[in-house]
Amino acid sequence: MTDHDQTYDYPSSVVLQIKDDTIEEYVRAAAFLNAGRFDIVCLQHEFGIFGGEAGAHILELLSRLTMPVVTTLHTVLAEPTAIQRAVIERIVEASSKIIVMANKGRELLRSVYRVPDEKIEIIAHGIPDFPFVEPDAAKAKLGFSGRSVILTFGLLSPSKGVEVMIDAMPSILKRRPDAVYVVLGATHPNLVRDQGEAYRESLTTRVRELGVENNVVFLDQFVDQATLLEFISMCDVYVTPYLNEAQMTSGTLAYSFGLGKPVVSTPYWHARELLADGRGVLVSFGDAAGIGNEIAQLLTDDPRRQVIRKRAYAASRSMTWERTAEGYMAAFENARQRHWLKVIARKPDPVAPSGPAAPAMQTGHFLSMCDDTGLFQHAVHSVPDRSHGYCVDDNARALLLACALNEPGEQPLAEVLTARFAAFVQHAWNPDTGRFRNFMGFNRTWLEDKGSEDSHGRTLWALGECTRKDASPSRRRWATALFAQALPTVKTFRSPRASAFTLLGLDAYCAVVPDDRHAREIRRTLAERLMSSLASVETPGWQWFEEGLAYDNARLSQALIVTGMATRTPGYVEAGLRSLRWLMTLQTTSTGHFRPVGTASFGERLKPPLAFDQQPVEATATIAACLSAWRADDDAEWKTIATKVFAWFLGSNDLSVALVDPETGGCRDGLHPNRANENRGGESVVCYLLSLAEIRQLARVSVNPANPVALRAIGA
Repeated sequence: MTDHDQTYDYPSSVVLQIKDDTIEEYVRAAAFLNAGRFDIVCLQHEFGIFGGEAGAHILELLSRLTMPVVTTLHTVLAEPTAIQRAVIERIVEASSKIIVMANKGRELLRSVYRVPDEKIEIIAHGIPDFPFVEPDAAKAKLGFSGRSVILTFGLLSPSKGVEVMIDAMPSILKRRPDAVYVVLGATHPNLVRDQGEAYRESLTTRVRELGVENNVVFLDQFVDQATLLEFISMCDVYVTPYLNEAQMTSGTLAYSFGLGKPVVSTPYWHARELLADGRGVLVSFGDAAGIGNEIAQLLTDDPRRQVIRKRAYAASRSMTWERTAEGYMAAFENARQRHWLKVIARKPDPVAPSGPAAPAMQTGHFLSMCDDTGLFQHAVHSVPDRSHGYCVDDNARALLLACALNEPGEQPLAEVLTARFAAFVQHAWNPDTGRFRNFMGFNRTWLEDKGSEDSHGRTLWALGECTRKDASPSRRRWATALFAQALPTVKTFRSPRASAFTLLGLDAYCAVVPDDRHAREIRRTLAERLMSSLASVETPGWQWFEEGLAYDNARLSQALIVTGMATRTPGYVEAGLRSLRWLMTLQTTSTGHFRPVGTASFGERLKPPLAFDQQPVEATATIAACLSAWRADDDAEWKTIATKVFAWFLGSNDLSVALVDPETGGCRDGLHPNRANENRGGESVVCYLLSLAEIRQLARVSVNPANPVALRAIGA
């Protein structure tokens, strides 16, 4: 965590930092963790570390994680504010285990926050495994020989009660004139930021007023652990005069106790437990006379001091870092097992996809969106909208659907309809420009000489699939010839999606025409182009090809996966899987349902996606990419994810609204923040039917995994 626009020189072991007040960085951190596929996230929680009211920003990270969380609460408030309670309750809900360092923490979690006992673990604050030694050697090394040393260490702030201990010094000096109070530690950086060194200066002023300048030493510094242990070793009494009872954990107390030091402390919660039964001395809050008397007694009674030392050291052997680590590892393993038992319980029967059963393939609405020219772009509700005419984008998608419906178990489209989509693609070809036109008016007049790079790439994709899977041998030859003719121009393109769509087409084309050296060279060029895009933009928190997210995002990952599989290039496959995992962390809600990248995200740079408007094209791309990932790394979780994404069409979405009409096969154009878009255009219906075809084929593979035809169908 990096606070309040500060800059820190972190060691190389820190691979990601979060600016505490920048909510997008919490989201990116979650994406980084998910992409790394870590087993456990261990959250150390204290109020004041994380941004937002009561540290609420951390919830943005926790709600997106796909692995179990184990949270250590350093403070458990007995009387939280409403927002503090809400934040802690959500942290508890997101965590598989909650760790506290004292019994009081368990008591408060159960009584105030209603946390079930089985979710709580008590693991003491760790301490170094340091030998029981006398202070003389350390005193000599640090320049305090012949002095009775009282020590406080830690970040200096008013809550530590140092002024109370300073007020106690005159009474201590009356009985031990050689006593010196050493205050080791820099001022808390937040205090310095807000007030400078005013608090430290007020303490030095108090020292001068009491005339104890020779008996109080301020060491304004951070020290490493070895030096710190030397300072603790040299003290005769350690003191924690904290002013607040609600101190659940004190690392300084634990360290000093663990080195066998007699501790005098106010009765905050951690001290009350740790120092009970004669293992230390407790005095009232703010009681300078009481704390002075107890310290003076210890400094003048060697036998009593030694008894307390030995009790503390013996009791602390269960707190060494090794023992603490064992406790954490046990908690981690327990959390991991509980998490995966829940995952397994949610997983589908191995014979069928999870979620609602895939509907029957109904093409009524799709057919109503076609005329003798091709597929209309848009609809008003379910009525074709002639005013917007046609585009090669949607007719290429329709040709992809025609190929998908040639698979076993599906009813192929009528020959005349498939021929119509092919004719539209042929007519879109402009040999003068070497490009496909895209937009056509209802009067069959082209509105441009050439379309976008993306529409050209998508048309090549459809031609490639037609080359491999069209029912007509003559049309397969036509598609092969036109693909080869239209391919070279993509070498000049710069759109990552045009590259991805073309690579998907090349995957099919090269399987049919493996000897086309020129096509193989272009495939390598486009794949390397995507790899370069990823390398130039990717950071630990943004594992993507571009600085923004747009439409058909998962196709970029899918293109690298299928190309890597076909060309036996593991680097392509790994990059595709890595980027797809990252994308899925952004497209999965904390409750587990699919939330596609919304159109409001388009144009945003290096920011997590906005939720709306959500469109079917994203779900279709994601389903296909996840199934490609499953074929690549044989992880059945990808199949589960694909079926969950398909459930978005059926109502498992942010609005719990079904987008499809199972009777007609129609599909709404998307989700707005408060309603579904009632229009049912060409792109939406084709995307839904393409996804339905894939999910239905997946179900057939699950029923009969030895069926090579079905397996090949999913691979298309």
